[in-house]
Amino acid sequence: MPNRIVLATRNEHKVGELLAILGDVVAELDLEVVGLSAYPDLPDVVEDGVTFAANATKKAAAVADALGLPALADDSGLAVDVLGGAPGIFSARWSGRHGDDRANLELLLAQLADVPDVHRGAGFVCAAALAVPGRLVVVEEGHFRGTLTRAPRGSNGFGYDPILQVDGDPRTSAELSPTEKNARSHRGAAFRALIPHLRAAFGRG
Repeated sequence: MPNRIVLATRNEHKVGELLAILGDVVAELDLEVVGLSAYPDLPDVVEDGVTFAANATKKAAAVADALGLPALADDSGLAVDVLGGAPGIFSARWSGRHGDDRANLELLLAQLADVPDVHRGAGFVCAAALAVPGRLVVVEEGHFRGTLTRAPRGSNGFGYDPILQVDGDPRTSAELSPTEKNARSHRGAAFRALIPHLRAAFGRG
């Protein structure tokens, strides 16, 4: 029987993204990765932490304890240098409406309209957590740096992807292919850093 591990999200797209990032280790450890859609009666975890790591840890630990299964979770957002790291943990609700990607992006661009290009540095940050019931919580962090453009470009992303021009690349995050993004992104880096901990948790470390 496969070893079941739960990704603390109801977004099946994120489950697929995780499988793409961790495909080799999923096969190596014979993992069955499922999202919270497999547990419709499990209440959502309130993300009230003040850091990405706190939110990721809370979600992973809560799901692991509730289900008695290893769990993975992440929290991520955009940190803009000139704004002191904002929107940060408020990235998904920067405009006041949670999950309104267009409103969030347009507000941020308006707030930065007078900021010169040389000061438009920013980056995505992701904290990924692994929780094993009763004995382990590990958090790793990944970063994806770039410069904010003045208008969106690309359609292979969501959130702020269309306005982050990747360092060393003329394209925005939304102009990268899914394979390129998984190989270079903050989320990919954070989850790949958890691989040794996954091997240890499943007896292969």
